[in-house]
Amino acid sequence: MPIVHTEALTKIYGVASHPITALDEVDLAVEEGEFLAIMGPSGSGKSTLLYLLGGLDRPTSGTVWLRESDLSTLNDDALSRLRRTSLGFVFQFFNLVPVLSARENVAMPLILDGVRRPDALRRADDALVRVGLADRGAHRPAELSGGEQQRVALARALVAQPAVVLADEPTGNLDSRSSDEMVQILRQTVDQWGQTMILVTHDPRVAAYADRIVFLKDGKIVDDNRLKGQGNAEQIREQLSIMALG
Repeated sequence: MPIVHTEALTKIYGVASHPITALDEVDLAVEEGEFLAIMGPSGSGKSTLLYLLGGLDRPTSGTVWLRESDLSTLNDDALSRLRRTSLGFVFQFFNLVPVLSARENVAMPLILDGVRRPDALRRADDALVRVGLADRGAHRPAELSGGEQQRVALARALVAQPAVVLADEPTGNLDSRSSDEMVQILRQTVDQWGQTMILVTHDPRVAAYADRIVFLKDGKIVDDNRLKGQGNAEQIREQLSIMALG
């Protein structure tokens, strides 16, 4: 059984007289331990799909399942609890607290969830080791490079050991070297720790690390390619160009 799947997932914005369909009856299944990249032109529904998968927004119709939980049936408290315990989020902007150290930023979700501070900080240190920042835990965000700040944000997403990590353009604000380092860590998260990764990206070089790429256009899935981590960035770029012209 897939760890995440959707059935006829639809999201419509606006008013009845001027509806804007962001997603149109999307059926998607993501297997446990899979690295899925979601790509498509601007406005194709990529981020909308990711937000619905993560319970950050509610669909107009259709369903999102995380294992046995139908997210559409959960009230706000239950949905918030599921996000804290089962999902990790990484966004384009790091959203770190400036006055806290890296390890305190990583530990913060655990502390807010009732974990004792010493235990939370120990787990934060372990998460920073996973992202290659064992020696940067005492530094505040302003003392870190952009790539290091994004790795702190990833460690924060991983610290509660979520079943699924959802990443929305996590390399969008990084230079090419930092971007490569970041996506290699994402790949390692899947390969070494068995977590499921769902990534939205516009960058073919990043998508090439995935096991599979789903292409969206006008709110619909128009292609679904399995790469097994051996994708070719030029082929992916060509596919995007064809979609843009089609």
